[in-house]
Order: sequence, then C-alpha cells, then structure tokens
Amino acid sequence: MSNEKKIILDLCGGTGAWSKPYAEAGYDVRNITLPDYDVREYRPPENVYGILAAPPCEQFSIASGKKWDERYLHKGMETVNACLRIIWQCQYQKRLQFWCLENPVGLLRQFLGRPKITVRYWWFGDDMKKPTDLWGIYQPPKRKFWQMPFWVIDNIKHAPFKKSFAEQTVWRATTPPGFAQAFYEANR
Repeated sequence: MSNEKKIILDLCGGTGAWSKPYAEAGYDVRNITLPDYDVREYRPPENVYGILAAPPCEQFSIASGKKWDERYLHKGMETVNACLRIIWQCQYQKRLQFWCLENPVGLLRQFLGRPKITVRYWWFGDDMKKPTDLWGIYQPPKRKFWQMPFWVIDNIKHAPFKKSFAEQTVWRATTPPGFAQAFYEANR
C-alpha cells in the first residue's frame, strides 16, 4: 500500500509537529484539532492506518502546579475519552497498525494505568528533559542518546530566560522534531 493511502489521525495535534514526518513521507495526515475539529464530535473515516493522540495536559500535568481541588479532571477526561473512543472505533475495524496516546508524566496515570514507556525527549536529540508517558500499541522509538548531551543541559539551563511564559507553554506543548522522527521511523 502506498503512503498516500495510509491515513494518520493526529488527534489534538495542535501544530502537527508529531505527524510532520508522516506528512513529509506522503501519508494522508489529518490533524484533528481545535478550532477546525473537536475530537469529542469527530467521527473517523474507515481504513485508518495509525493514530497519534496528544490530549491537552493542563489538568493532568504535575508541572502546572495546580492543587487537586483546582483541577477540572472531568473536563480533561472528556478529551482523553474522545481520543480513546476514536482509537477503539478504528481498532475495531482491524486495520489500525498502531496507536499512541502521549501526555507528560502526571495524573493521567491514575486513569489509564502505567504507560507502555516513559520517554525523555533528549533521548532523541531534542533540547527538552520533559518526561512523557506513551500508552498504546506501537513500536517504541529508538534512543539516540543514553547520557544527556552537554548542549541539552546548557539549553535547558538557559531556556526559561529566552522565552516568555506564553512562548514556554507553546514550546513545551509542541512535540519536538527528534522524537517525532524517531517515532515515525519505528512506526511506518
């Protein structure tokens, strides 16, 4: 099957950074993200090849600094459940080759259990330490680094001074290119 016939759903895909390697390889990538698409209302097409799901983490993230009673977990779970519904619908057709749901290490573990793997983006050459959980059925991406490179440490140390809070939020929420490429190479 040629790549242009392989549908990749990028659920809550934002900038489309995670699915970018698939798009560059000619896959039929569909970025299901607000404001154009709401995963809670989305109905997937038939013959989906793979799913990347990155529901917003603000209610689940430990880094947010929110106290338990300041979180709206039911609201966060609406989106997570919508992603899981779409995955289930596609998996039920028995054509789905892989699916992965990612979220930073945090409270989502209390609802989905332990992830298949927890990655750190610097493993793939990105300048971010953020530990990220990956649930699903997929081939784990291959690490490129086993010790944190010196340039990652230096970039992380100075990153907060280079960006405004809003820029930091977007930077932290965007899937880094090294991880995206490594995931693609493991799951074509």
